[in-house]
Amino acid sequence: MSKVVVLGGCGGIGSVAARAVACGDWFDEVVLADLRGDEAAAAAAALQADLGRSGISGAGVDATDPTDMARLLEGATVAVSCIGPFYRFGAPVLAAAIDAGVAFVDVCDDLDATLAQLELDDAARAAGVPAIIGMGNSPGLANVLVRYAADHLLDEVTAVDIMHNHGGEPDEGAAVVKHRIHAMVNDVPLFIDGELITVRLLEPSGQAHVIETDFRDVGTFPVFPYPHPETITLPRHLPGLRRTTNMGVVFPLAYFEHTMAVVRQGLAEHPHAAIADLPVDDWVAEILAARPRLLAEAGVTEPGGCLRVIVGGTKVGEEHRYICSLTSKGAG
Repeated sequence: MSKVVVLGGCGGIGSVAARAVACGDWFDEVVLADLRGDEAAAAAAALQADLGRSGISGAGVDATDPTDMARLLEGATVAVSCIGPFYRFGAPVLAAAIDAGVAFVDVCDDLDATLAQLELDDAARAAGVPAIIGMGNSPGLANVLVRYAADHLLDEVTAVDIMHNHGGEPDEGAAVVKHRIHAMVNDVPLFIDGELITVRLLEPSGQAHVIETDFRDVGTFPVFPYPHPETITLPRHLPGLRRTTNMGVVFPLAYFEHTMAVVRQGLAEHPHAAIADLPVDDWVAEILAARPRLLAEAGVTEPGGCLRVIVGGTKVGEEHRYICSLTSKGAG
């Protein structure tokens, strides 16, 4: 009997992941695990009825409790982690899977969490646990597209620019807003001219790199430096790289601008506070309270997004550039 446990299975991303794995016949059992155990059970029952299959159940779990995680993962084949924010949960949840001897996949997109997870590579190898981290949009699909270009289109990859834009989801959870705030208050690495530099999204160092980008089927938007991990990980595996950037935004632009304004004001009110001591929960509440109005004013009525990856390099001594855009309309 094969069993997959979807951690954070009631969240915006976790619920989509749970449906995806439950639609196939890869697993006999699908467990939606969430801190909200009652909601997990209800979501599992609804998904099971909708798909007309058996073997879907819900479970409560406290991801901060190693004993509770061990109980949940016992007997599992694969753990899929969608618990955010990943800067808090990325490495501990991976460590729990390694301890349980369970194969692991997540969609971690925080740089600091990715580096902490990579430090667990030796432990995963020693335990014989395969672990794929950052298997979402960016990182994830972006890396796959770059790898395809490196293997099949170019002799050498010299530049990678990754840009992403999304918005209009029916709801945004606190975790994704905290991730966005995390991106605004921490250093953002960019790999420019073969050297790693750091900027701050809200400061002149970051604003200097803001560019206008045309996202297919979504529109033209400014994109801002984001601390997604590709700027650190891609140069490790593509020795010819001279440039790697990761840039992002959220639509409607007024919502992203409101988020930046709230964070700027909050930082101004706490100029000497450590990041861990900032009142982030208060900022999240203020940001989310304004979201419905800002979406309505912008006429945004459905979710959508676009991942745009530009890969440059050489083939038989000639310069080439490939642009790949993946778009979504009407779905998160």
